[in-house]
Amino acid sequence: MSEKKETSSYSGTDRLNGQTAGDTRREDAPVLKIERMSISFTQYDRGMHQTSLPVIRDLDVEVQAGEMVAVVGSSGSGKSLLAHGVMGVLPYNAAMGGRITYCGEELTKERIEKLRGREIVLVPQSIAYLNPLMKIGPQIRRGNKAAEAREKLRGIFNRYELDEGVEALYPFELSGGMNRRVLISTALMEEPKLVIADEPTPGLDLAVAKRAMSHFRELADMGAGVLVITHDLELALEVADRIAVFYAGTTIEEAPVQDFEHEETLRHPYTKALWRAMPRHGFQYIEGTQPYVKNLPAGCSFAPRCPHRGEACGKEMDYRMVRGGKVRCVRAE
Repeated sequence: MSEKKETSSYSGTDRLNGQTAGDTRREDAPVLKIERMSISFTQYDRGMHQTSLPVIRDLDVEVQAGEMVAVVGSSGSGKSLLAHGVMGVLPYNAAMGGRITYCGEELTKERIEKLRGREIVLVPQSIAYLNPLMKIGPQIRRGNKAAEAREKLRGIFNRYELDEGVEALYPFELSGGMNRRVLISTALMEEPKLVIADEPTPGLDLAVAKRAMSHFRELADMGAGVLVITHDLELALEVADRIAVFYAGTTIEEAPVQDFEHEETLRHPYTKALWRAMPRHGFQYIEGTQPYVKNLPAGCSFAPRCPHRGEACGKEMDYRMVRGGKVRCVRAE
């Protein structure tokens, strides 16, 4: 395993290591802190009868400046909704609860609208976010034709091994891996303080996927807080500082990557199951499936699959510190 380095209105763009005049944000506060996030969707059931579908419940995660945190979990665990919730781009029928702070101040709807695409950047999951009718250069520069913007883009392309001629091409003229690097390049044009990458490696071969993840590591090393949402635990362990594990819309464990060197240093039974399922540990399989949101059990969502479940597992789970990491399990010690 590689070694790693240890919502009020606002206008203007901060640099990674500086603040604009009049900015009262705390430098020692996490770049991003999410507390007890919940996201539900209003749906119609049986004609005009409305129901609420709680997709995310009681989710916690935080990211410090210069740190890369990877959020891992199986499909349907709510990982991508986390990104959309922070960015304020949830569908019209979604309702979000909990508290999100950015650099120590609440991230309100008005504030995220001012910071989105500037200080806070989303690198989306799909290359479909690129405009197919617009050349790459103008897209990344957002139409800025100034010599300074062009020079900056050339430097970014050089960093990500993209030829200068890519500027004059359309997305369909590039490979999937090149378009991924183009999406990452958009994050550097504004020198953001927070980067959220939503599943940046699906469909890429291993070498390209590793290179893409290393680009996010570079952003963290430059001083940004980076939150990478991924299903690939092995890739995350190579570049991240901490791992947050999701299960059925809830954060069940958050631990330093060093804790994943041995199963015994992990805390939650599901995290240990993920560890055993990694190729290097034999692809070990556990019975059962992640519960659908309409069928969530009381207490721990993993309890029906857990070999250590007991009566206490049917009660509300507190998120607590255990051996230097956070866990939502009554039996962890």
